[in-house]
Amino acid sequence: MNDRADTAVKATATDLEGSAFFMPYTANREFKKAPRMLERAEGMYYWTPEGRKILDGTAGLWCVNAGHCRPKIAEAIAAQAKKLDFAPSFQMGHPIAFEFAERLSAIAPKGVGRVFYTNSGSESADTALKFALAYHRARGEAGRFRLIGRERGYHGVNFGGMSVGGIVGNRKTFGTAMLPGVDHIRHTHDPVRNLMTHGQPAHGVEFAEDLERLVALHDASSIAAVIVEPVAGSTGVLIPPKGYLERLREICTRHGILLIFDEVITGFGRLGTPFAADYFGVKPDMITCAKGITNGTIPMGAVLISDEIYEAFMKGPDGMEFFHGYTYSGHPMACAAGIATLDVYAEEGLLTRAAELAKYWEDALWKLKASKHVMDLRVIGLVGGIELHPREGAPGKRAFEAFTKAFDKGVLIRVTSDTIAVSPPLIVEKAQIDQIVGTISEVLATVA
Repeated sequence: MNDRADTAVKATATDLEGSAFFMPYTANREFKKAPRMLERAEGMYYWTPEGRKILDGTAGLWCVNAGHCRPKIAEAIAAQAKKLDFAPSFQMGHPIAFEFAERLSAIAPKGVGRVFYTNSGSESADTALKFALAYHRARGEAGRFRLIGRERGYHGVNFGGMSVGGIVGNRKTFGTAMLPGVDHIRHTHDPVRNLMTHGQPAHGVEFAEDLERLVALHDASSIAAVIVEPVAGSTGVLIPPKGYLERLREICTRHGILLIFDEVITGFGRLGTPFAADYFGVKPDMITCAKGITNGTIPMGAVLISDEIYEAFMKGPDGMEFFHGYTYSGHPMACAAGIATLDVYAEEGLLTRAAELAKYWEDALWKLKASKHVMDLRVIGLVGGIELHPREGAPGKRAFEAFTKAFDKGVLIRVTSDTIAVSPPLIVEKAQIDQIVGTISEVLATVA
């Protein structure tokens, strides 16, 4: 073993309980007693400091769509760092930000191609909500202040996104600081009627009518926007019922309410189209995105805005149209990474490759139907959710055990509550799909 590798192995073996690093969304004390460390990555794989090879079944965190450490992206970042490391976007500009916006606009759904940069999905959600409020004010309807989310929705961890989100853990801890004027429609999960459904569930279009209930309660004139994930990822891969998104669009249009699609997970090819809006054939007024926008290399996000919203701001008095932004909005290195990422997607057909693999992926995952503990399967595009029966009195423990055992067997999966979520990089091969599913099958057979 070389000195570098030997040092890395010793580092993982070191007692981490006194480490300065407070890890996000992690049981810190449990992790630091038995750490799972990743040292490098390439293509479909991670490697641990000990040299174990780990097949990435989750595209990092839903973001490494083109696979890890792509040379073209790394080279673009390095070159940009040498040319222009940072430039302000407030009252100043730099060419690469404008170039990347045009590239994003070219793959966006028609009419939703104006680009506002952020640094994450959380910031994209909050930015879209602020756009909604400011848009109505610009049109003379400042009374539209209400924001509608959905139960079990996830829109990041900033206060706006948490307020419209419906993840209980987030709301339980920070509930006293949520935004006022927020309400929620019900989620779309209906295990009684839709258990073990292939593709989009047949039942549940009527759940969109819950928005009409809130319109009746609050009056449409007070509602600015509705934000939903086309496919809810972080809550366990919840696929919209047939006709649901179309119906939601109809209701929003009739009442003058903006419809925002949170595509932080579904954007950039995850369903086999550039965006889920394309897959479902539904045009939102705004799309929030991040993650795959730079293949996870440099933190970045964006809000894609309809022409109608953009023009409403441009008709106001001269001066600053939207009092909002971030220091790193349109960061030069992030833009360079994004352009190179779009190049890789285009050269390798990755924005549509999930459509080519979807049938094989679905058939492979459905082999888990008879596996021990499996309660439901939900599969769409190159995403899969395997929901397990929870242990009595210990929700989430069974899935977490499956997660740790899969890691020990060389496959990285993700769990949320008692649902295993898998979403490999879009470069995945059929043999690797078989390995992911085969490992999950083996693991479930041993989980108590």
